[in-house]
Amino acid sequence: MDSRRSPTLGTLLRHLIDLLDEAVGQTYERSGLDYRPRYTPVVRALLDLGPASIRTIAKHASLTHSAASQTISQMSRDGLVRLRPGNDARERIVLLAPKAQDMLPALGRHWEATNAAAQHLEQELSASLSALLREAIRALETQPFLDRIDQRIAKSKPSPPMR
Repeated sequence: MDSRRSPTLGTLLRHLIDLLDEAVGQTYERSGLDYRPRYTPVVRALLDLGPASIRTIAKHASLTHSAASQTISQMSRDGLVRLRPGNDARERIVLLAPKAQDMLPALGRHWEATNAAAQHLEQELSASLSALLREAIRALETQPFLDRIDQRIAKSKPSPPMR
């Protein structure tokens, strides 16, 4: 009997992201771009919004404030964004730096190729991964995963003490 456990949802999602991001990152590297896949939601938000606060970028890009802040800090170290003070002492406004602006034509080509490759991948699947992910996100926005876990814990029987 095989005693290995099947990978859980979180493990599968992390593995999928690793496979996707590694490949996309390699294409940037091969093109000589000093750029990471995780920067894309921030760059796209700044292209849509212009200079914006970290909070606004996070909301627009569907990122947590913490994830947006960490990504923007790394982008600042890499010279891709500049930060300036906002209207109050706590707020920082993010702007695309010239280095990032110079990369935009090449990034646009990479994004088009990546989206085309993703569409090709979806054609190989039994269901649209993008549609399933949007559906899962809507379901979790309606009833958060924490609530779902808490409900299952409340319904479960106590486990025997560990020895």
